[in-house]
Amino acid sequence: MLSKPKGTYDVLPTNSRVWVKLEQIIRKVCELSNYLEIRTPIFEQYETFHRDQSDSSDLVNKETYDFIDRGDRKMTLRPEGTAGCVRAYVENKLYVNNKVTKLFYLGPMFRYERQQKGRYRQFSQFGLEAYGPKSALLDVDIISTAVMLLKAVGLSKVRVRINTLGDSESRDNYRNVLVDYFSKHINDLCEDCKVRLEKNPLRILDCKVDKDSDILKNAPLISDYLNEASKLHFKQVLNLLDELKINYVIDNHLVRGLDYYSDTVFEIEYESDVLGNQNVICAGGRYNDLVKDLGGPDIPGVGLAFGMDRLLLALENENINIVKPRALHAFLITLGEEAKEYGLGLIYNLRLQGFMCDMSYASSSLKAQFKEADQNNSHFTLILGDNELKEDNINVKNNLTDEQVTIKINELTEYMLKEINKCHNCGGKCHEKMSN
Repeated sequence: MLSKPKGTYDVLPTNSRVWVKLEQIIRKVCELSNYLEIRTPIFEQYETFHRDQSDSSDLVNKETYDFIDRGDRKMTLRPEGTAGCVRAYVENKLYVNNKVTKLFYLGPMFRYERQQKGRYRQFSQFGLEAYGPKSALLDVDIISTAVMLLKAVGLSKVRVRINTLGDSESRDNYRNVLVDYFSKHINDLCEDCKVRLEKNPLRILDCKVDKDSDILKNAPLISDYLNEASKLHFKQVLNLLDELKINYVIDNHLVRGLDYYSDTVFEIEYESDVLGNQNVICAGGRYNDLVKDLGGPDIPGVGLAFGMDRLLLALENENINIVKPRALHAFLITLGEEAKEYGLGLIYNLRLQGFMCDMSYASSSLKAQFKEADQNNSHFTLILGDNELKEDNINVKNNLTDEQVTIKINELTEYMLKEINKCHNCGGKCHEKMSN
């Protein structure tokens, strides 16, 4: 029997409505903050993600899905959304007519890594990207939009962790200090960190193997090596967060996993053990040189990405249901072949008028069809037999009030609209009855 690839999952009909609703909420939040949707290819040229041989991130070195296409071109399934957005921003010259460009994306990403709860080889991300001046206002606009989304879905057990990596000058100064410090402990570092020491020593601070060692705990802090411009930028970010009353903690060891970040970096954690080590549901930061590195003008950027899979796990853990119980407007039960054939055209016309409808397609007993109607949680059950059809009648049961009437088929639409409007005027009490 065929099975899904390791590290992937099926979104079944019982869960797909939750995904759709989350995407609707995301789009609404983005609309409120004036972020416009961009859709980039699922695969890109290899160099889009593998730009720098000195990049020490696990994502670039170990986790990408790379392949050669039939034109002998080396391609990569996108492991994250930022690089593809920057490539599109540059290639399509989106910088020409806008001082600030604000984009969002939704879609699958691919990383070859060990499967665990909240971490898959194909996973879904929602991301924001903003290109424009190197302004603390944009940093906080991004973070505040993430906080808005969490408020919109009702998730409260979250914490913003934030740090600064400084600008290029500050990072170079700090890099030299870290090389000197970690060189003295080279034999006590994991094998990956020994490589990082040569390529990007800041990544040692993000090591998952040595994270609890005294070597990392006692490492020099970047806050002691920031120049005045970097200190001012970070201070402005924190002041703006205070103005918006967004709670945060400063984490001096937060560096993020990708090497293109500079200045502000942050993570939003879900404060629960349900996701284990994968409790970061949102992360991002500023990347001042990435647009230039991909052939564009010298325009800074800042962005973030949500792991939608992890966000949904957090909602499930909090028993937060973002979708209402599913209910049809009407379900049709038929008795007799003529009634069944006529019934298909009847529900088709109801659908054209905006009613959510379905019917029993099998030649089932009346009892079985009623059971199917109950399973579909419909407002109305329509009952049509060959005898009723001859007289142009149809039986309509209102499942919210238990009232049943016989009306002319051509009066059905008007009757259903009238009863639904009555239902809307009751303050939702009848809907509560149906969902119970």
